[in-house]
Amino acid sequence: MVDEAELRLRLRAIFDAGVAAVQAENCLPPHLRKDRPTGRTVIFALGKAAGHMARVALDHIHADEALIITRHGHMPSGWTPPHFATVIEAGHPNPDDASLKAGEAAIAMAQSLGHGDRLIALISGGGSALMAAPIEGVSFAEKQAINRALLASGAPIADMNRVRSALSRLKGGRLAALASPAEVLTYVISDVPGDDPAFVASGPTCPLPEGEDALAILSRYGISVSSKMTSAIGCSLSLPVRNQKTVVCAKASDALHAMASVAQAAGYEPVILGDDLEGDAQEVACAHAKLALAHRAKGRRAALISGGETSVAVSQSGGIGGRNLSYTLALAVELNGAQGIAALAADSDGIDGTSSAAGAILFPTTLAMANRLEIDARQLLMAQNSSAFFERLGHSVYTGPTGTNVNDLRIILIDPAFL
Repeated sequence: MVDEAELRLRLRAIFDAGVAAVQAENCLPPHLRKDRPTGRTVIFALGKAAGHMARVALDHIHADEALIITRHGHMPSGWTPPHFATVIEAGHPNPDDASLKAGEAAIAMAQSLGHGDRLIALISGGGSALMAAPIEGVSFAEKQAINRALLASGAPIADMNRVRSALSRLKGGRLAALASPAEVLTYVISDVPGDDPAFVASGPTCPLPEGEDALAILSRYGISVSSKMTSAIGCSLSLPVRNQKTVVCAKASDALHAMASVAQAAGYEPVILGDDLEGDAQEVACAHAKLALAHRAKGRRAALISGGETSVAVSQSGGIGGRNLSYTLALAVELNGAQGIAALAADSDGIDGTSSAAGAILFPTTLAMANRLEIDARQLLMAQNSSAFFERLGHSVYTGPTGTNVNDLRIILIDPAFL
């Protein structure tokens, strides 16, 4: 039989393999251009993995200047950036005053470039909030309010980033347009379903493909804007982007295949459910619970592995949690103590929503333990307070900032040997 200590180790080994596969030091060097332009080389790093991507890039190529914009607390531990690098740590998931400072710094950097110069853009998820430069006619406070409303609505990331791009002087390829005529090379660690680089950090160097306009998206989610903002958004035009090349150097599928290899080596049949799953976290959990029970009924030792970005429509409950915590708690409720099934769901960047945990582990005994402690799983799920549930049980997963970000990673292990 497999006890909880061993089960925790197995689940973490699979998750950690996924995170390791998409670290900058493993995925970025093969793609970096080593040739030098005739002019200056400037590195622009944006997102939760910005510090780690910049550190790796600066180890491999010559640069004259660097601007690194990341989330508070996400710079690589023990690394001192070179003297020519500017580091700005800003707010996430909501932009703060430092995000405005970052936006102005990015505009100044891009406008300083000219013929013969090269901009190396290192882009990872989270950058939409970390760098703010509202279009004319939209105040920073208005942009913050729309961002909060979108987060609360449960809108998928593609919809959110279309709106964010329409409100920005930098997103949707506008940073690259400002840098013209300099050459722009973009390297992306993707955290979005489908891995379109235009949707990672709202694509500062990559124009958005054709799609629904921002005002229609806001209307669909019941988010009202003033007539002045409506006019400003309607006048927000994309600029042409030239002399630009983009490479996606890491994505969720890379992490999932690494996870599958570790699971297989441990004796489980890996079943990859997809790297781009979207939808309500609780609804996805219910579907996965049914799949897990079906595999268990066949007596199989299997590992159901998935990625993507689910959503949680936030109420005014004041609860603490995130997509992965909500998913795992909903999975626990749906499985109702089913034996032989365990799971781990966590954000690859190490922070899940408003919690300080990356996610949580579900053991076959989780619900029974909660019942003994008189913890009401259903009530906490409805109150969107999933963090409190797993904290009380000691089943939260803590990693701290991991230095990368390919969004959610989930593992469900089915094994008759689980206690």
